[in-house]
Amino acid sequence: MSQTAQTTGRPRRAPTMADVAKVAGVSHQTVSRVLSNHPNVRDTTRAEVLRAIEQLGYRRNSSARALVTRRTLTLGVVACNPTLFGPASTLFGLEEAARDEGYMASAVTLRRYTAKALEEAIDHLSDWGVEGIVVIVPHREAVAALAELRLPFPVVTVEGGHSLPIAGVSVDQELGARLVTGHLLNAGHRTVWHVAGPPDWLEAEARVKGWRETLEEAGAEVPPPLVGDWTPLSGYRAGQELAGRVAAGGARRGSSGVTAVFVANDQMALGVLRAFREAGLSVPGQVAIAGFDDIPEAEFFAPPLTTVRQDFAAVGQASIRLLVDRLEAGGGPGTAGSEGDVERVVIEPRLIVRRSSTSL
Repeated sequence: MSQTAQTTGRPRRAPTMADVAKVAGVSHQTVSRVLSNHPNVRDTTRAEVLRAIEQLGYRRNSSARALVTRRTLTLGVVACNPTLFGPASTLFGLEEAARDEGYMASAVTLRRYTAKALEEAIDHLSDWGVEGIVVIVPHREAVAALAELRLPFPVVTVEGGHSLPIAGVSVDQELGARLVTGHLLNAGHRTVWHVAGPPDWLEAEARVKGWRETLEEAGAEVPPPLVGDWTPLSGYRAGQELAGRVAAGGARRGSSGVTAVFVANDQMALGVLRAFREAGLSVPGQVAIAGFDDIPEAEFFAPPLTTVRQDFAAVGQASIRLLVDRLEAGGGPGTAGSEGDVERVVIEPRLIVRRSSTSL
């Protein structure tokens, strides 16, 4: 075997700071100053070091940097049910916002929120050296679990229902439900039926509250809500029940029968639409439908779905900004501070009107 073949067959060693210093013709300390953006480096020297870094493909060792600076520039995220559109979009928004702030995000996803699972997730992130965490708190079980823990670093919650003395960011779910329910009432419907999300979810609870109070304030009948689990299948089954009510004779405009339905998320609304289509009901001719979330596919439903849009990018930016502000201010554990001292940000949703609720 030739010497060339033997050489190329060996694993290539990653370049070190010493290699950069040798190629640039400077000291190890000068390379360190350039990497730390120290002002006391001549422009020509800085250019030589940067050129050597690019030539060698040098990447700074983040673990070594952490030992020197005591900063890892890493934030943790704890999430549950990341396969659902809302939690998945929130997680993406958080990761993107962290990068924009110069941090990396390390996420732990849980099947279920329990005190033990949440504590293990936080311990795991602590072992990885995160400087603070964002916890997506979608339902009451998660709130109760988080309330039991001693938090070793700054914490920000997302959709925590504002029931914890911890800084948090949320979308005004109640306002979103009011917007869509009011829209359907203003279209001439005497009442609006509701397919709700799981009752232990804070978002579902707030949407039910906004829907019910809007009907009550309008003097409209409040029908019993049907309960789903966020999936199209549960929406389909609810749609079959509603279609049966229509067939039983309550679908005339001007009556208090089923002429309008607010569905707590777009995926369940897809199931309702299919059930109505199979029953021969026209949308919005006989029954108007609206959803919540504005998933990317909503405008391609048949007919395009009226829905409520949540700004997940804004949620991510506000959450990471709150956390970074606490870090820069030397904030302590997430339980510090009284209820009145806690900063909270509420993002307003927006109603998106399409053909499923009105003849545009």
